[in-house]
Amino acid sequence: QVQLAESGGGLVQAGGSLRLSCAASGRSYSFAAVGWFRQAPGKEREFVAAITWSGGRTMYADSVKGRFTISRDNARNTVYVQMNSLKPEDTAVYYCAVARALATYKGVYDNWGQGTQVTVSS
Repeated sequence: QVQLAESGGGLVQAGGSLRLSCAASGRSYSFAAVGWFRQAPGKEREFVAAITWSGGRTMYADSVKGRFTISRDNARNTVYVQMNSLKPEDTAVYYCAVARALATYKGVYDNWGQGTQVTVSS
């Protein structure tokens, strides 16, 4: 069973940047992809970005394309999302999770982390 831990959230002004980390630990890494999702108050959890663990294929939500970059460091068992040009509407709790295939649908993801808060002030 893999455990995930997010970090790197915080308060930033609009136009600023943050880098979130998702560190995996545990004895078995049977997943194929890691995804980032976010949930703002009163809203559904939505897809942000995902990456395959081995090949580095990526997917992005239209709302973050060109601003966010997802990457992985297999040696550190960590997936990152670099978030640039942040907007107030990016404010949310950001979660990472794993899946057996690259996907945008949250229903196929498992082993959710506890989340990290990102707040973008205007």
